[in-house]
Amino acid sequence: MATQTSEITIIGGGVVGLSIAIGLLQAGRRVTILDGADGDFRASQGNFGLVWLQGKGADFAPYAEWTRDAVTAWPQFAAMLEEMSNLKLALSQSGGFEFFTDTTEFDQFRASLERQQAHLGNRFSHEIIGPDDLRRMYPGIGSGVVGATFCAADGHVNPLRLLRALRCAVTALGGNLVSDALITSISPSMSGGFDLSLQNGNHLGADRVILCAGLGTSQLAAQLGFETRVRPQRGELLITEKLADRLPFLSSTIRQVDEGGVQIGGTKADAGPDDSETLPIMAQLARHAVTVLPALADVRVVRAWGALRVVSPDGYPVYARSKQHPGAYLVTCHSGVTLASLHATVLAEWIDDTSRAPNLEAFDENRFALSGAA
Repeated sequence: MATQTSEITIIGGGVVGLSIAIGLLQAGRRVTILDGADGDFRASQGNFGLVWLQGKGADFAPYAEWTRDAVTAWPQFAAMLEEMSNLKLALSQSGGFEFFTDTTEFDQFRASLERQQAHLGNRFSHEIIGPDDLRRMYPGIGSGVVGATFCAADGHVNPLRLLRALRCAVTALGGNLVSDALITSISPSMSGGFDLSLQNGNHLGADRVILCAGLGTSQLAAQLGFETRVRPQRGELLITEKLADRLPFLSSTIRQVDEGGVQIGGTKADAGPDDSETLPIMAQLARHAVTVLPALADVRVVRAWGALRVVSPDGYPVYARSKQHPGAYLVTCHSGVTLASLHATVLAEWIDDTSRAPNLEAFDENRFALSGAA
């Protein structure tokens, strides 16, 4: 017997789950968010904070279009969230670079941007910058950089402040945020809806359930009739001391946060459920940063960590409704920050299946069955 019932229960209290909760709460729904334990793997606490369009969806037009809509919606979303939470997100969308030290990688990425341009037309613009022009723009760029690309729509935000602001907004809107809530099983209820069993012995009821538990998604997905299985992908970061001078650019691998420190990242490794940092990768990150901007050679590193991204079988987001259990939804992606502006607004229309709902059919999990992936 369920001891407490919610209209909608969201399993997962990271950036994705909290963003979805905000949209549903603003639509007038009663929402409970079940967050896991402090020791869980949490992508929301280890991400780079990018609001990024460049290179997204070059080989999958729906993702290019969805990301473009998200980036465009971010200023209004940030203003709303700052007003609700009384926290400054430090959003800056003044454009971002991708720097290259290998000519083959430069050529391949340039080709991917041309494909992205074909998908988006005049809704996307980018620049290809040769090494001489790049160093005329920024004399401090290292000689090992063979070129760069630039997109004026790219930007970044303070990711930890974003997470705090989302939690504050959910509370302000009347959401019920439950911490240290580990779900052991979900089953359809005889009277409709779902029964959720917690590790602490408690039972909860929900008319509808949205599963967006990050790396905990796979364990519960099968119980709701979903085929999607996610995998961890480790990224590692270096954090430098705070610098008085501002960096002259933002890139996807080197960015200066609003407090002054520089984040250096961009690695990807299939290392299983292991978020530890590794010395070879730390050295690789440092070499890359100094190659791009030699002035960083004398800057002290004060912290390093690894964090796990949540990756679907093909790397793209999944928005799925359970065919076996109506009222159950699955949402997973590894671009939770960039897509937060849509998750907190128009995704509620898709969940409620209104006439204004975005068409997310291309992101359904049936694409894995068609391709043989799972």
